[in-house]
Amino acid sequence: MAEQSRGAGSPARYGFTDDRAEEHLRAAGWWTDTGPAPDALDILVALSRSADPDLALRSLDRIRETDEQGWPALTAALRDNPTLRGRLVGVLGTSSALGDFLVGHPGEWTRLAADKCTDADCYADTMLDAVREDGEIRTGAPAENALRTAYRGLLLEIAGTDLGHLVEGKLDRPRYAEVAQQLTLLAEAALITGLEIAQAEQAPKGLGDTRLAVIAMGKCGGRELNYVSDVDVIFVGEGDLQLATRLASTMMRIVGKACFEVDAALRPEGKQGALVRTLDGHTAYYAKWARTWEFQALLKARPVAGDAELGNQYAEMVTSMVWSAAERENFVADVQQMRRRVEGHVPSELAERELKLGRGGLRDVEFAVQLLQLVHGRADPSLRSPSTVEALTALGSGGYVGRSDAAELEMSYEFLRTVEHRLQLRRLRRTHLFPDFNDSDELRVLGRAIGIRPEMARGEGEILLVEFRRHNQRIRRLHEKLFYRPLLQSVASVSTEDLRLTTKQAAQRLAALGYAAPDGALQHIRALTSGVSRRAAIQKALLPVLLDLLADTPDPDGGLLAYRKVSEALEDTPWYLRVLRDEGAVVERLASLLGTSKLVPDLLVRAPEVLQLLGDPARLTGRTPAEVAKSLRATVRRQPGLNAAVAAARSLRRHEILRVAAADLLGLLDVREVCEALSSVWVAVLQSALSAAIRKRCAELGGEAAKIAVIGMGRLGGAELGYGSDADVLFVCEPAEGVSDGDAVRYASSVAETVRKMLGAPSADPPLQVDADLRPEGRGGPLVRTLDSYRAYYARWGEVWETQALLRARFVAGDAELGERFVEMIDPIRYPDGGLDASRAREVRRMKARVDTERMPRGADPTLHTKLGRGGLADVEWTVQLFQLRHAFEVPDLRTTSTPRALAALAEAGLAEPEDTASLTEAWLLATRVRNAAMLVRGKAVDQVPSSGRDLAAVARILGQSADDDPGEFLDSYRRTTRRAHAVVERLFYEA
Repeated sequence: MAEQSRGAGSPARYGFTDDRAEEHLRAAGWWTDTGPAPDALDILVALSRSADPDLALRSLDRIRETDEQGWPALTAALRDNPTLRGRLVGVLGTSSALGDFLVGHPGEWTRLAADKCTDADCYADTMLDAVREDGEIRTGAPAENALRTAYRGLLLEIAGTDLGHLVEGKLDRPRYAEVAQQLTLLAEAALITGLEIAQAEQAPKGLGDTRLAVIAMGKCGGRELNYVSDVDVIFVGEGDLQLATRLASTMMRIVGKACFEVDAALRPEGKQGALVRTLDGHTAYYAKWARTWEFQALLKARPVAGDAELGNQYAEMVTSMVWSAAERENFVADVQQMRRRVEGHVPSELAERELKLGRGGLRDVEFAVQLLQLVHGRADPSLRSPSTVEALTALGSGGYVGRSDAAELEMSYEFLRTVEHRLQLRRLRRTHLFPDFNDSDELRVLGRAIGIRPEMARGEGEILLVEFRRHNQRIRRLHEKLFYRPLLQSVASVSTEDLRLTTKQAAQRLAALGYAAPDGALQHIRALTSGVSRRAAIQKALLPVLLDLLADTPDPDGGLLAYRKVSEALEDTPWYLRVLRDEGAVVERLASLLGTSKLVPDLLVRAPEVLQLLGDPARLTGRTPAEVAKSLRATVRRQPGLNAAVAAARSLRRHEILRVAAADLLGLLDVREVCEALSSVWVAVLQSALSAAIRKRCAELGGEAAKIAVIGMGRLGGAELGYGSDADVLFVCEPAEGVSDGDAVRYASSVAETVRKMLGAPSADPPLQVDADLRPEGRGGPLVRTLDSYRAYYARWGEVWETQALLRARFVAGDAELGERFVEMIDPIRYPDGGLDASRAREVRRMKARVDTERMPRGADPTLHTKLGRGGLADVEWTVQLFQLRHAFEVPDLRTTSTPRALAALAEAGLAEPEDTASLTEAWLLATRVRNAAMLVRGKAVDQVPSSGRDLAAVARILGQSADDDPGEFLDSYRRTTRRAHAVVERLFYEA
């Protein structure tokens, strides 16, 4: 029987679950003993498509019982009029409250039969007509009853238009904004009518010179009302304020009983303040006492009823205050704190289901949009809409929010608002609570009410729950991205006048900020912001902040020029401006880099991807040199030929140098980490280029004629390279089986020459010079030797300086086994048994003295030359190397290519006093940092510390000096440090 009752002839086929469904259908004349009545099929199908078929059928049965005389007409209309059928069944299947209204007011269903429901522009006239009798406005209970009926009737029409398409697919589906607009106009009409009734009650003979304006706030002000919502208002009066107050309170009572609660709690001083104030009273309060949240609320203020002139005067007064509110101290922080406070008031057990106030709810969208409006709308009137959706669209169009972010946020906002509408329609009660996640029946009905249909094995309720969570999570993610955007605080701190970049005062402001050529700066600004493109709009939002940030750098003019060059070079890079707009930390750090370094912008236009790392210090510094090197080698190995391999290696080196430079300038890496990273990437490039050159030569010859190893020398060997350092190397080879030494050397020389030529080719990047001048016989000797040749040369012809140079030799590329044998071969040479004898030690001292006098550039200040100056790099390194030559044979820890580690070993072995080695280490690290900093600042290799000007200020800032400090103090500090080191050098190097 159960199976038969749910078959083709059962009401269950049409979605009915109520045991009385067949009884109701028979009473309506839509069911027979054999099943559906033939002329009722369209009605049954319509009922099956409604959110709750049982509710719709019960309400129709109640209407039939209440109005038996009118039932035939309604049945005929349902059968013949698809518009009526869709609207009425849609309403009755969604709202029990509107069903009650139709039961209590027979004949009101005819409102839904017309092609178009009552024009929204006529709402006020319709409601005023309803409360008139013999041309006069009624008062008291009759007026309230008439207003209530008129309001519910018009609400029924809005709901019918909103829901009809769910039942009859050919009916138009109104957009959310259209429904919210109609509900707002209906509320405005109720306020207008309520005020007329109040005037008829309180001042039947007229108001005299008393004026009262009703200002809509909140959702009503924003033209985005719900079906059931308090309507927030503020009252402005002139003349007899007592009469005006009676009018206001009477209107609130009338409308509250008939339509909706009227809430005036947003007025000055809240519920404790006067219900009605004069325009001057409002002005004085907002100017002196208003808190941040009140200006946020006033963003939606809009006159809707009463004296139009007074209302417009209030709106003009409020506008000037609202759009300067963001200049208030701690404005952004106050708004953010308010949102957290609101969120904190939501009971934890309801937080996940709270549509309005919870995380990922409607308030998340509204607070984010309003904050962006108030900050950016000061200079851009297009953002000043009181509507959340319109403002969000404008923010997206203007570039203040990413297009995809704006579209996603709008979609999710409208989804939650639609859910909210359907929940409130059910019983016409104010609610913002999503159904319990385990209440499958409520979820199913709600899902159907917003147009969800089952898919595969998933029902409407299951799909709704997934969609709700998805939209909720999306809103929260975008809220946190936009609402807590660091750039907002920076923009808010710029005055409204200064946001207008092209005003006459702009040049004066730029000069006051420290720009040496304000007219030139204005030219850059105009170039970046001209036109009406989205790119120009985003630049207009960014530049006021960027100008302030650049003003705090050593070279604001150079930084702005660099920013223009970078922006123009990357104008076709889709994410460039988006990253700057959405990541405040990126803007701040980019400004610091561009206003300090000439090297960074040149690299940035060719490695823009590094820009995306600036927002996350962990990503900027997270990769170890070993990881970087491994990744570089793997990428280059995949390239199809030598040219492609070298191009890839150059590109990856460029990326890495820029990453290291940015981290260095931002104080995220110390000097040893910088040198290690730069050395590591140089080694990886050398390894990759060598491998590619060997592959190419082997392909040409049909095999490998020799093993090749590259030995790092100098700073490369010590892993102490700077940004502009060459790579000092030795090439060593070993013949393959059956290959003569001569053929092996020729093969290896061609490979080595290819590596040098390819890497040394001119480019815009820091140079990649492979320098083999430290080889036996210098530039006059062969580029490559066999291991045996090196051994014979050093045994017979090796000089002291060559022995000293070998102290920093280490294997870096090529055949590892050959490289290690080379290192084993030279160890007895560089760490001679018994140490360096006295005569050879004197030769080392003579060489240094000659270097000090002959190689110092003409005109250079010996106290400020990082390499050859007193207490500079050469002083420290020669001293360390002399001790290594004399003592490394007996002190294993001295057998290192690293200068700082060798200094530590000297102290540990008791060969030098700890304070002396500490002084030398400090000077060496300082000189290395300064040399690197000078390269970053000037964009080219330089050994001289800048002695004045912006270059000096920039170097001083890189080394930790504040903007307020005198750069001359940095020079004094540098000289003191190196002077102490030089004194130690004089004592240890020449006297030991």
